Amino acid sequence: MSTLILKSSILGEYSQSNKVIEQVIAELPEAKVRDLAVDTVPVLDASVANALRGGDSLTDEQQAVLDFSDELIAELKTADTVVITAPMYNFMIPTQLKNYLDIIARAGVTFRYTETGPVGLIENKKVIVVTTRGGIHVGSDRDHVTGYLKTMLGFIGLTDVDFIYSEAHAMGGELAAENHANAVEALKQALV
Repeated sequence: MSTLILKSSILGEYSQSNKVIEQVIAELPEAKVRDLAVDTVPVLDASVANALRGGDSLTDEQQAVLDFSDELIAELKTADTVVITAPMYNFMIPTQLKNYLDIIARAGVTFRYTETGPVGLIENKKVIVVTTRGGIHVGSDRDHVTGYLKTMLGFIGLTDVDFIYSEAHAMGGELAAENHANAVEALKQALV
C-alpha cells in the first residue's frame, strides 16, 4: 500500500497536526511526504490558470507550473491512501492546502464536465483528513474545513474520506492532551 502524506501547517515544530502525523510516520516507512509549507505551490492567478490549461504558447514560468501540477497529480494517482493535515486557520484550511487543491483541479485531467455535472477522475483511494483546531468547532457552523474538503475532494473523485478531529489545543490542559492522543490512535486505526 502506498501512502501520500500532505502536510499543510505553517507552524513547523509547533504544529499540532504535524505532531499527530509525526507519531504515525515511523510506521509508514514507504510513505511519500510533501510539506506544502516548505515545498510551496503557486497561488492561482491569471498566469497560473492559463498555465493549467496547457497549450503551445506557455511561457517558461507557465510550463514550470504545468509540470509541477503534473507531478502533484501523478503523486496523487500513485497513492492508495492519502493523509491530509488540515489545521483550521480562521475557520478554513491553510492557504497552502488551498493552493495545492487549486493546482490539481484540472478539467480533463482530474475531473471532467458531463451533461449531468462534473465527474471526478481520481478514484479508488482512501483519504484521511487530520484536522486540528485551537477551539471546539466540529459540527458547528464555524467548521468550514469539513464541508469544503468533502466538496473539493469529491469534485476530483475522492469520495472515501474520513475525518479525524483534534480540537481544543488552545484551551490546553487535559482536554488538549486527550484530543491529541485520540487523534493519534484514530489515525493509526484508519491506516490499518
